[in-house]
Amino acid sequence: MVLEGLGGALRDAIKKIASASHVDQKLVKEVVKDVQRALLQADVNVKLVLQMTKELEDRALTEKPPAGMSPREHVIRIVYEELVKILGKGKEIPAKPQRILMVGLYGQGKTTTSGKLAKDLHKRGMKVGLVAADVHRPAAYDQLTQIGAMINVPVFGDPKEKSATKIAKRAMKEFDGYDVIIFDTSGRHSLEDDLIREIEDVAKTVDAEQKILVLDAQTGQQAGPQAKAFHDAVGLTGVVITKLDGTAKGGGALSAVAETGAPICYIGVGEHLEDLEKFDPDRFISRMLGMGDIRSLMESASEVMDEDKAEEAARKMLSGKFTLKDMYDQMEMLQGMGPLKKITSMLPGFADKIKDQDMEATQEKLQRFRVIMDSMTDEELEDPKLIKSSRVMRIARGSGTTPKDVKELIKQYNMSKKAMKGFMGNRKMRRQLMKQFKGMDISAKEA
Repeated sequence: MVLEGLGGALRDAIKKIASASHVDQKLVKEVVKDVQRALLQADVNVKLVLQMTKELEDRALTEKPPAGMSPREHVIRIVYEELVKILGKGKEIPAKPQRILMVGLYGQGKTTTSGKLAKDLHKRGMKVGLVAADVHRPAAYDQLTQIGAMINVPVFGDPKEKSATKIAKRAMKEFDGYDVIIFDTSGRHSLEDDLIREIEDVAKTVDAEQKILVLDAQTGQQAGPQAKAFHDAVGLTGVVITKLDGTAKGGGALSAVAETGAPICYIGVGEHLEDLEKFDPDRFISRMLGMGDIRSLMESASEVMDEDKAEEAARKMLSGKFTLKDMYDQMEMLQGMGPLKKITSMLPGFADKIKDQDMEATQEKLQRFRVIMDSMTDEELEDPKLIKSSRVMRIARGSGTTPKDVKELIKQYNMSKKAMKGFMGNRKMRRQLMKQFKGMDISAKEA
């Protein structure tokens, strides 16, 4: 999970409030110290931390809870709101015709992020072209070409050309008629004058609507001065923070950039090309505090769910039918939504409950189950009762697993079917769930 250390420490502070018999000055001061310690360990600026926690303490001790809210819930809400406040506002890059200039120093993940952004916009219906305008790093063109091939997006570049401006001009002719052109520009090890001049020249040439700075989360509080320098040079419209899944300094980078006023558009949470998340401070803090992010979960599900299949599955469930084929489709959808760890982080209360090793074991088991089902006939998938000992042996041999594995799958299927049957028989629970899903659907549309 993103900033796992900070999230764990903040969740402990929230638990302290939730389990208290009553809220008093002593408890508030303890929680304030816990939050201070957690933020400082995540490399957030000391001055910013002191300002934020002072505001938190003042509000917790003086504000009266709104009608219908307990003092404990009120203090938890204040912690949440103050944490959101220090991250500034998020901003999504819209799916519309535009030119996007990607800037940043060496090693920040600029080229990979260009590919991730291209994939995101391509998925949202845009005709996208990528431009290798980094004329100083020899491998930049090859790297971007490989990424383009993976996401089915064309790449323009010329490894022999040493002028980024000339490449940019030629690229605009090459991609005439495209909705979006993304320019991956050169970086340096530091903010050298010639880097700034080159970026200024390319920016003038392409007249980009979006100027996006890519920053490694390990930069910590130094992200602020870097963002300011690039902002002065080209007028940034947004920032992407990369590698936020593996550093203790991420809190420093996020808060330092937010202080400059440049909105954070996305955060990189892994090495794969789909590991780019829209940055929404509300959702980000909600997940970090273990409150979940149902809206993001529903959006992820809608991206991989075939509407006709989903409707058919719902019809079968309502009629009490549930086959191994249905179970297979559910696993496929789950796989398409990303790693289990990412999915469970979006569910309220799950952040601390499942250990990493359990998560990995479950992921491996689901993968093994899918391989086993690939070795079954359509008849067996539709009617699992047919799978007796001789068929178990054949399926195990065909899938490279053991009869015990096949039996475990059948056992899991029977348990799922029984649970489904019990749920369908519980009218009250069914109504509550339908009500929740309607509410989530509304919130997703409003967002």
